[in-house]
Amino acid sequence: MRAVGYFRETESRSLAEQSESFLEFCKSNGFEAAATFLDPGSRPEARGFRQMLEFVRLQSPQGFLLVAVSDLMSLGSGPTEAVRRYFQLASLGVPIISLNDEADLATDLLRIWSRNRSNGSVGERVKAAMRQKAVRGEVLGRPPYGYRVGMRRRLVIVPIEGSVVRYIFRLYLKDGLGIRRIARRLNDEQFRTRKGGLWSMVTVRDILRNRAYVGTYSRFGVRVPASHSAIIGQEDFQRVQERLDQRRPVSEGRRMSPFLLSGITYCGYCGNKMIGVTRKQRWQRRSDGMTRTAQYRYYQCESRTNRSLCDYHTRRAHELEEEVRRGLKPGGSRTTKTAGNGALAVGEAEAQIRRLRDKAKRLDRRLEEYLESAVSGRMNQEKLRSLGLNLASEQLQLEERLMESHKLAELQASEAERRRQHDNVLRRLGEDWGTLAFGERRDLIRTVLDRVVVKDDRIEMVLKP
Repeated sequence: MRAVGYFRETESRSLAEQSESFLEFCKSNGFEAAATFLDPGSRPEARGFRQMLEFVRLQSPQGFLLVAVSDLMSLGSGPTEAVRRYFQLASLGVPIISLNDEADLATDLLRIWSRNRSNGSVGERVKAAMRQKAVRGEVLGRPPYGYRVGMRRRLVIVPIEGSVVRYIFRLYLKDGLGIRRIARRLNDEQFRTRKGGLWSMVTVRDILRNRAYVGTYSRFGVRVPASHSAIIGQEDFQRVQERLDQRRPVSEGRRMSPFLLSGITYCGYCGNKMIGVTRKQRWQRRSDGMTRTAQYRYYQCESRTNRSLCDYHTRRAHELEEEVRRGLKPGGSRTTKTAGNGALAVGEAEAQIRRLRDKAKRLDRRLEEYLESAVSGRMNQEKLRSLGLNLASEQLQLEERLMESHKLAELQASEAERRRQHDNVLRRLGEDWGTLAFGERRDLIRTVLDRVVVKDDRIEMVLKP
C-alpha cells in the first residue's frame, strides 16, 4: 500500500515537522511513503500541489492508495481553496486522510467547513440585508421586461412593454405558435427588446417562464406572491408552463458532444455566429422493415435558428472542420487574412487571463453555495459529493487553461517569440491533428484562428496576428 504526503508551510508547523509526521504515519500503518510534495507558505502558485496532482494521475493505475495531509485546512490558504482542492484530489479517485486524527476527510468535510468558514463577513451581512429586502418585495437588480422600478422599489407595469408581454403569451397559448415563430413574428412586426435589439428564442422563452408576470417576486430563494401588479393571469401562466414542460425533450442528462469550431464560426451572409446543431433521424427500411437511426451534426446560422432572419445556411460539421484542418496546414489551400496586429496580441492574452480568473471566482462561489446548502440541510452529502466532483473536474481544466494562458502571455511579450509560437501551433495542428485530444485541439485552434467566415461554396479563415 502506498501513500503520498502533501504539506503547506504554516506559522505553527514547519515543512520538516510535517514531513516527519508523515513518515511516522506511514511506518505505524504499514504504508509505503511513495512521495512527498511541499509548498512553502510564501508561494501562492502551489507548485507542489500541481505536481502532486500530476503524480496521482500517473500512479493511480499502479495501486496508489491515498493522500495524507495534516488536516483539511492545510490543503489551501482559506476554507474555499481547501475544499476546492479536496474535491480536485477526490475527483482522481483517491481517499484523503488527515494525519491529525487518521480519519477520511470525506466524513468531516461539512463540520470542518462550517467551523472554518468566515462568519459574519461583510459579504454575508450584505447578502442578509438584500434577502430581507427581497422578503419585503423590494426590487433588487434590473426589472424584467414589462416593468420598471416605482415607489418603495416595487415593480410597476410599463404599458407598452406590458402589452408586448400579453401578446407573447397570447401567441403561444391562444394562437399555438412555437417560440421560434413568436420571435420571428415580433421581429417582422418591428417590436424590439428593451435595449432595442432583436427578439430570440431565449428572450421569448425567458418571458414565458418568468413568474414576475403573475405578480410574484423571486430573488435569493425568496418568493413573494402578490408583490406587484400582474400582467398575466395565474391560470393562463400555469397552462403555458404545462405546455412548455410537455415540449421539453425527455432525454434529460444526455450529453451532447461539443463542436470544435463553436464560438469562432460566422455566417458569411448576415455576419452572425453559426451554432452547432445535432439532429437525429429515424426511418424504417422497406427491404427488411428494420428501424434505422442516424445522427447529423452541422453548423447553422444563429440568426436562422433563433430569429428567423437569415436564409438556411448550413455546413456539415465534419466537412467544415476538415476544410479548416486543410487550411491550417502549411501550404494549404485557403483564403486567409490576419486579424488585428501584433501589438494587440498581448492585450488579448491578458484579457483571456482576466476572463478565466473571473470564471474561476464564479466556480468558487458555486462551490460555496453547494456547501452552504449541505450545511443547512437542503442538500444531502451524496449530492454534495457528486456536484463537488463534477465542479472539481471543471476547475482543474480551467486551472490548466489559466496556466497555459499565462505561458502564452509571457511568450507574446516578445514579438519574435510570439510569431514562433504561432508557427509552432500551426505545425502541431498540421502534424498531430488526429492524435490531439478534443479539448487540446480546440484550444490550439483558438490560439491561432480568430474566426471562420462560412459561405455556401467557400470559407475564409482569419488568423490571429
